[in-house]
This record gives sequence, C-alpha cells and structure tokens, in this order.
Amino acid sequence: MDKKVAIITDSNSGITQAEGKELGIRVLPMPFMINEETFFEDITLSQEEFYDKLESGADVVTSQPSPESVMELWREVLTQYDEIVHIPMSSGLSGSCQSAMMLAEEFDGRVQVVNNQRISVTQRQSALDALTLAGRGMCAAEIKDFLEKDRFNSSIYIMLDTLYYLKKGGRITPAAAAIGTILRLKPVLQIQGDKLDAFAKARTSSQGKTIMTGAIRNDMENRFGGVSADNIWLEVAYTKDLDAAQQFAQELLKEFPGFDLVINPLSLSVACHIGPGSLAVACCKKIH
Repeated sequence: MDKKVAIITDSNSGITQAEGKELGIRVLPMPFMINEETFFEDITLSQEEFYDKLESGADVVTSQPSPESVMELWREVLTQYDEIVHIPMSSGLSGSCQSAMMLAEEFDGRVQVVNNQRISVTQRQSALDALTLAGRGMCAAEIKDFLEKDRFNSSIYIMLDTLYYLKKGGRITPAAAAIGTILRLKPVLQIQGDKLDAFAKARTSSQGKTIMTGAIRNDMENRFGGVSADNIWLEVAYTKDLDAAQQFAQELLKEFPGFDLVINPLSLSVACHIGPGSLAVACCKKIH
C-alpha cells in the first residue's frame, strides 16, 4: 500500500501560507529579529512591513526556526501522514538544513530532510516536484534521493539595485561598495548549488537584464539539455518592485516564447542581504 507522504518546506521558498494550503504543502515560517523583536515571515510580518522596516534602517537579522517549532510541526503532520519530505533552504546559506537533519534522527526514518541546495523560486519548484513525485507513489526516502540527485539542475541570477545592504551585512568591503556606488554599478550575482557568488557587473539595468538572459540561455543549452518549454521551468523573482518584475517577464517571454513563466517575490531572508529593487531570473529542469 502506498504511504501517505506530506511535503513541508519553509517560507524561503516564497510559498505563502495561503498558497501552501491551496497546494497541500506545509510552510514553516522563517523567524526574523528586527530591532531585537522576533517576527515570522507571512505570519506576523508581511512583505510590505518588512521593506518598511528595512528601508527605515532597522536592524534586520535572519534566524532559523527553533528545534521545538520544527518538531512540533512534524509531530502534528505525522498524526495524518505516514512520512514527511522536508525541504529547507540551501545548506550553504543557512544552518537550518543541518539542524533539521539532526532533529530528523529522532523520527525513525519517517522524516526525510532534503539537502538539495535550493533557495527561493528553485526551492519552491522542488516542493512542487516533491508533491508530483508523492502523487506518483514514491515514498519519502525515494523523493529525497530523487531531489538530491536533481540538485544542480537549476540556476539563479540576481541583479542588485544597490550595494548598501551587502555592505551593511559585511558581505562586501565598504571600499568595494563605495566604488560600485560611485560608478552606479548593478552587480549580477549567481546561485549555483550552495553558494551566492559574484557573476558580472552591469552599468545599467538593461545591460544587467541582457547579461542574466544570456546566462540563463547558456545554462539551458549547455547544462539542462536544451532551450525548450517542455524541458525548463522559467521563473522571475524580485524584491519589492513587482512592476519591474512584470516588465522583465515580458522581455524574457520575447526571448523564450511559449515558456511557462512564474513571478514570485524573493524570500525575505535573501532580501535582507540584497535590499529592495533586485531582479532575478531562474530556471529549473522539469522532471519527467
């Protein structure tokens, strides 16, 4: 008999509580310390409130869910399901994946924690893929194995509007930030596997978008088996500025006609390091 498998991810996936209910995916809210007060993404902290606080100069620090909150959620879900596939954000960007793996040891194999190094829209796609695989009758361990083998079949490119937040978080030196600001550079970062790395520097937003579009096309052609809507999910993500994201999506659809393209906000745990006005393009290889 097929086991009933529940899919859980965290709010870094960009899946809201409401969307999670609709999809049948449980979403663990990520905690934030803002001026030493704790908030939970999409529960006591909306996107608008987050950007208001960030732009007013509040001290915003990401945190990981408490072990108690994770285990409490698992125990509750296991009263209705046989097994859980838990998909946290990339282990390279947060300690919450390692923590979840340690906690899962107490659940005798009923909780399988996936370490597939995804974040934001690509993490969201992993949760949707897990749902599909569970629907095909795979057990939790098989889904974990599949998603971890699939880990490098995605990439993200992000263009920043400002270097201020990277400097504030100590991710770049004040001197590098000052030079970038004077030259009005738009840095393009990439996420491949578990690291956030520099990719290119653009002089203008339109040049940055051209760089990202070329990079994503190159990945599709050389890494993911071809530029085809049957083969690739295409995603646009953004911080704060939905209008800019919608415009970018229209430009991408001219380059990649016929693709299914989704637009989602970048998760707040990424946004607090890069600030508002960022644009990203991502792709994931479809599972067949």
